[in-house]
Amino acid sequence: MTVFPLGNEAATEALGQHLAGLATSGDLVLLRGNLGMGKTTLARAFIRERAGEELDVPSPTFSLVESYPFIPPVHHVDLYRLDGAEQIVELGLDDLYDEGIVLIEWPERAEETLPMTGLEIAITESPEGGRSAVLTARDEGWAQRLGSLSEKGPR
Repeated sequence: MTVFPLGNEAATEALGQHLAGLATSGDLVLLRGNLGMGKTTLARAFIRERAGEELDVPSPTFSLVESYPFIPPVHHVDLYRLDGAEQIVELGLDDLYDEGIVLIEWPERAEETLPMTGLEIAITESPEGGRSAVLTARDEGWAQRLGSLSEKGPR
């Protein structure tokens, strides 16, 4: 587990950009936090960093999945509006895991259907003010990459 203070939006974006450089094909990134905590901000920064340009990145709240044809592809998923596991299966997430990097907001809506791998990021209010991101590796690959992140910190 690694904790990063997120004093402002720029810090959240910097963390997303740094994580984008660490992610590889087949990675799953779970974004947890209450409404307005910065999950989408982090995901947007991640996607723009992978794109290498200032790209329009809409929230997938209504579309449920936004896919970006990078190499590897990046899929941004928002499960907030889903009601049950049946709807998760209909999204075809299993196929997305196999073909790229998958960022999932509100993973608690599908906990029982998600692999136990990847990186979990929980964004919460910090007692000192601002927010904190708690990063937890759910597999050995992310454990190694988080080790390098904690030594260097996000850009």
